[in-house]
Amino acid sequence: MIPPLLRTVIVLAAAFGLGACSEPETPPAPAPKAASSAPETLGTIVAVGDSLTAGYGLEEHDAYPAQLARMLTAAGLPYRVVNAGISGETSSGVLSRIEWVLASLKPDIVILATGANDGLRGVDPALTRENLRRSVQALKADGVVVVLAGMQMVRNMGRQYTAAFAEIFGQVAADEEVLLIPFLLAGVAGETHLNQADGIHPTAAGYAVVAETVLPYVRQAIAVLQTQKAGAQ
Repeated sequence: MIPPLLRTVIVLAAAFGLGACSEPETPPAPAPKAASSAPETLGTIVAVGDSLTAGYGLEEHDAYPAQLARMLTAAGLPYRVVNAGISGETSSGVLSRIEWVLASLKPDIVILATGANDGLRGVDPALTRENLRRSVQALKADGVVVVLAGMQMVRNMGRQYTAAFAEIFGQVAADEEVLLIPFLLAGVAGETHLNQADGIHPTAAGYAVVAETVLPYVRQAIAVLQTQKAGAQ
């Protein structure tokens, strides 16, 4: 008999592979929608990533970037939050459009949450790490404060691969000296009541938890941004 936890992991892998990875990457993304419509803002935060950022299966206002925008506004930090997630995208897709993100969206802060589809496709962790590193370096070179979101891989990809994948995000964050969210889906992954029927993409309630997870790191990023701006004056 398959243990309940392992059975859940296998189901999650299958669901995510069908729900997100089957969609082709489209680097020239359509113009993303701002998650906050406040007329006056303190700056622009862009959430870059895959279906977990895009809000697969939900209305845009239920995805975590929109919920994060509302939390920031309620805290007296009315930043414009732009959802630049593309379902099915890998770290290679992110790297290919990072210059577009910079030129078109002009972010002050970027939440970079990519790599889950790399893992599900068995992409070499070394390539994922290099793509993330180059993406972060491009953002930093433009003066953007980066928040890197960590991902975890399902166990049926094998112990060695799973361990190598898990190390990617901490290594890049340490090497590039950027803020790290240890796991974007902390408190949500594996929780049936917080995920859609596919077992991997959060519901609106699940995304509320994700936004709460992301919020303190974004507040740290805002403090870094303010310090940078003060030093430039």
